[in-house]
Amino acid sequence: QVQLVESGGGLVTPGGSLRLSCVISRRASQTYAVGWFRRSPGKEREFVASISSSGGSTDYEDSVKARFTISRDNSKNTVYLQMNSLKPEDTAVYHCAETITYGSRWHAAYGSWGPGTQVTVSS
Repeated sequence: QVQLVESGGGLVTPGGSLRLSCVISRRASQTYAVGWFRRSPGKEREFVASISSSGGSTDYEDSVKARFTISRDNSKNTVYLQMNSLKPEDTAVYHCAETITYGSRWHAAYGSWGPGTQVTVSS
């Protein structure tokens, strides 16, 4: 059994920053690749970024590549998404999710999901 819980969302003005956290709770001490996805009203769920189980490899969607940074601290069972230079189009509910195999941007490859945290970028 695994549980993922996101936090760190909120309201921020354009150009601002937020850091999202995803805390992963499980009985066994295993680590898996983690991805961040987002969903805004009227849009499909969108891949944002992913990180391998060790943290040695990362992948980003093109529109966030220069602005967002994904990282993890396995000693704290936490994955982070640092978001800088936020734009109104970044407004969405952000979810973290786990996958056995790093490298997929397809949401169906991710088996366990958190409930999400709302990010709103508005002046």
